[in-house]
Amino acid sequence: MTKQRRTSLKQLQKLDMRIHAARQRIQDFDPLLEEVEKPALTLESELQTSRTRLKEMKLEERRLELSVDEKRTREKRLDERLGSVRNLREEAAVSAELEMVKRALQNDEQEALTLLDQIRKMEDRLGEVEVAFEEARGVVQPQKDELLAQRQGAEKELEALRDERARFVAGMVPGELKIYEAIRSGGRGVAVAELTPDGACGHCFGMVPLQVQNEVRHGTALIRCEGCGVILAAPEPETEATAAAQTEAAAATQTGATAAAAGPRAVDPERTADDAGSADPRSDDDVNERQGAGVPSGAGESEDDIGRGLE
Repeated sequence: MTKQRRTSLKQLQKLDMRIHAARQRIQDFDPLLEEVEKPALTLESELQTSRTRLKEMKLEERRLELSVDEKRTREKRLDERLGSVRNLREEAAVSAELEMVKRALQNDEQEALTLLDQIRKMEDRLGEVEVAFEEARGVVQPQKDELLAQRQGAEKELEALRDERARFVAGMVPGELKIYEAIRSGGRGVAVAELTPDGACGHCFGMVPLQVQNEVRHGTALIRCEGCGVILAAPEPETEATAAAQTEAAAATQTGATAAAAGPRAVDPERTADDAGSADPRSDDDVNERQGAGVPSGAGESEDDIGRGLE
């Protein structure tokens, strides 16, 4: 594998990372859209539920109306039949049935009145929900349109990156591309890693033998890390230059710190004491000058010193 091919693999990995980032951005729009649409969706759900309930109530109202009409017709017939009975027994039977029909009719009429009141309230609530829904949709729609436009832009970017990748891999060696794809198919985001300045794998940071480092830097073959299995690549010249500059700066800083810690040269107390004891307050030149001038050597001493000498 040549160094140029290895560079191609690194460029392909960068392109794949951009594609992954574009996909992630597109996926991130879904929760944003849900959050923006949530107020309107809540009102829309309530609106649909209210409409469904109102429809059911109106059907129930229609059923009660038919039941009331049927019972009124039956009541009318029983009234007519009651006027043409022939004996007391028949009159009692018709009267009992008529009374039962009247009670059922009253129940249906009462239920219909209650239902009509509920329908009126439901219609009022439905009107309020419709107004609130329209207001919410007026607020939400611009935000939704903006998010949809951004997502559409991200989808176009993703499509362009896919086309660029297809053109890029068309000129690569199939065998090397197959190894690269096999590494990424295992769920790894990194398939190619550069060597660190100290000769370690840039992915798992395991040390690479010196001979293998030289092979990686010269690009003589496709070499994979023994620790994590990624394809090893030589660092970019800019990266190496930056690392070298940082190393030199760190070394200079360490040297300065060491010199500062050493401080001034230490003084030996014993040697200082010896030097002080051997020092003569009068130099040899002073003694010679005094003798040459005829001055006794003790002329400079005090009277007390002379007296102590006589004693």
